Amino acid sequence: MARLPFEIDVGLRYVRARRGGGFVSFISAISMLGVAIGVAVLIIVLSVVNGFERELTNRLLAMSSHATIEGLDGALSSWEIRRDDAVTNERVVAGAPYVEARALLAGDDTVSGIVLRGVLPEAEKSVADLEVVAPDGSVERLVSRGYDIVLGGALAEALEVGVGDTVLVMVPSGTVTPAGIMPRMKRFTVSGIFRAGMFEFDRRFAFVHMEDARRLLRLRDQVTGLRLSVTDMFDAPAIAREVAIAQGGGVLISDWTRRHRAFFRSIQVTKSILFVILSLVVAVAAFNIVSTLVMVVRNKRSDIAILRTLGASRRSILSIFVNQGTVIGVLGAGIGVALGTLVSLNLERIVAGVESVFDITLLAEDVYFISDLPSELRAADVLLVVIVTLILVFAATLFPAWRGARTNPAEELRFD
Repeated sequence: MARLPFEIDVGLRYVRARRGGGFVSFISAISMLGVAIGVAVLIIVLSVVNGFERELTNRLLAMSSHATIEGLDGALSSWEIRRDDAVTNERVVAGAPYVEARALLAGDDTVSGIVLRGVLPEAEKSVADLEVVAPDGSVERLVSRGYDIVLGGALAEALEVGVGDTVLVMVPSGTVTPAGIMPRMKRFTVSGIFRAGMFEFDRRFAFVHMEDARRLLRLRDQVTGLRLSVTDMFDAPAIAREVAIAQGGGVLISDWTRRHRAFFRSIQVTKSILFVILSLVVAVAAFNIVSTLVMVVRNKRSDIAILRTLGASRRSILSIFVNQGTVIGVLGAGIGVALGTLVSLNLERIVAGVESVFDITLLAEDVYFISDLPSELRAADVLLVVIVTLILVFAATLFPAWRGARTNPAEELRFD
């Protein structure tokens, strides 16, 4: 059986406990444990951020769709033909018309500005995941001339209304009367309350049937625009342009990346900041290896001198201690990856177990709109964490290894 190079063999021997070196080995184990905990925490936190990003993206797209096509003057004619033309593009999954306008919503004692959106429930299901925002099916039960309205949870609380109550919807485009221009208004019955999990939507949006919205706004056979669902959400801008060009232009196009650019940018910035901060934790654990190797060098000066006398070069001595520190770091990183992966993949069960054992609620649904702590483990994040950790560990080994390589054999052996 082939033997390892002596630099690696000696480095591995120094990692393991030896007679008289128990304390040094204990410090090595502590350094290894510190690296493992730092790596595991970094992987878990990044997975949680990924989970929240995924959940919020799903909820946002349930309200915003991948892309939209609107008329230049706020009205789009012949929407059926345009929708049929749009879905002929192989990268467009479905299209749904909508009517959208600013309006005032009045309860008994409170008035609030809202975005009123009229939808066709059956068509809307093809471009949005209605079960995410309204799992009770209230949006799908909207019918033409039913004059029902589905409000966001925060909006309903602000107006102090619930299911079965009536609200007054007023739109700014008014009717000319002898007394002047009067805003058009219609009383709707609250048939449901949705929760998108984002205050911007829960506080400002209200759904009605598209036909009821068109009658209120007097759009006749026109709509505000078309919402599109595409095969590749990250290529939505290009697909929307293709559809608009195919229809001869003369429309406004938009997509989820443009409408919510600041939101997703803030998530990426937050993730980057967390990565840098938690990498410092890994750095502290990695540089604990410095103290370990310094102690090993001091304890093994006689060994170093003997090796140098037998012909070992300074480079070989340097390699011995670099190998020792690298082994500590690699084992710590491996344990950390295993622990972080295990926790990330089972985080929801762990949180549920903690809540059950201690009878507490870590994420109150009425506050966060997410009852479980989401987690999404990504291989790219794990690889990045491992690479950064190994770089820090390698950098931590250089100084003590260099000090060991500079040991003078004559000075160390003159009294032996």
